[in-house]
Amino acid sequence: TTITFASSHWLLAWMGLEMNTLAIIPLMTQHHHPRAVEATTKYFLTQATAAATLLFASVTNAWLTGQWEIQQITHPLPSTMITLALALKIGLAPLHAWLPEVLQGLHLTTGLILSTWQKLAPFALILQLQPSSSTLLIILGLTSTLIGGWGGLIQTQLRKILAYSSIAHLGWMILVLQFSPSITLLTLLTYFIMTFSTFLVFKLNKSTNINTLATSWAKAPALTALMPLILLSLGGLPPLTGFMPKWLILQELTKQGLAPTATLAALSALLSLDFYLRLSYAMTLTISPNNLTGSTPWRGPSTQLTYPLAT
Repeated sequence: TTITFASSHWLLAWMGLEMNTLAIIPLMTQHHHPRAVEATTKYFLTQATAAATLLFASVTNAWLTGQWEIQQITHPLPSTMITLALALKIGLAPLHAWLPEVLQGLHLTTGLILSTWQKLAPFALILQLQPSSSTLLIILGLTSTLIGGWGGLIQTQLRKILAYSSIAHLGWMILVLQFSPSITLLTLLTYFIMTFSTFLVFKLNKSTNINTLATSWAKAPALTALMPLILLSLGGLPPLTGFMPKWLILQELTKQGLAPTATLAALSALLSLDFYLRLSYAMTLTISPNNLTGSTPWRGPSTQLTYPLAT
């Protein structure tokens, strides 16, 4: 990731992306479960396809223009190919199908890394490309917000819900990228903090699907009481933290004369809010059993350090 951040040459950026991909594969397969191996294989094939496309596009650009600089992508063909390759790497719709399946097969800790840190390097390259592929970015962003909202409605597995949440949030960032990179970075930071909090709570409660959320209150009452704030903040419900970036993005899109795009994005936020409400309901308003049988601890570990994450 650091190599990609520091590079101005396409070959060096490509090498950084490949090192980033290869570094996480041992973490994905550390549990030696067949589902983890399957997820790792899907991830590797997807990333290899994106990397091959990226390398081919950068070589094509050098052949057509004689430039290897990242910010010197002026020809429309390599610009489009590079944008689509990076969209495939981070899981933007309609190139998103691999992300829910891969995340479902991973441990929550590895899934957190895949949902946050692994997106930084490709996103940094998209940030430098944005002037040359503005229309394509709007299409990818709007498609991601809509599919991220619709896809999460029918899911019961928490990791798949978080995957569609990631797709939707990336769509919001891509929509405003070319108009206000500062708002994009603010949205990215907010998303990272809230996603880290969500994965941490699910890991502490050992939750994997919506049905297991019903026992969260018995295991960690204080943390479960705060968890709806994090989930609804992810959904963008005012006046929580997650509402501010979405409001700024809608304002910027309207200012740029993209009111229809802003309207569709706002409607897609309602779809996302629906499954966050469903998770909040399952955690706090369903009746948990009076006792918990088996090896599950009656009370989770101390959660005082996680209280600030709810804000």
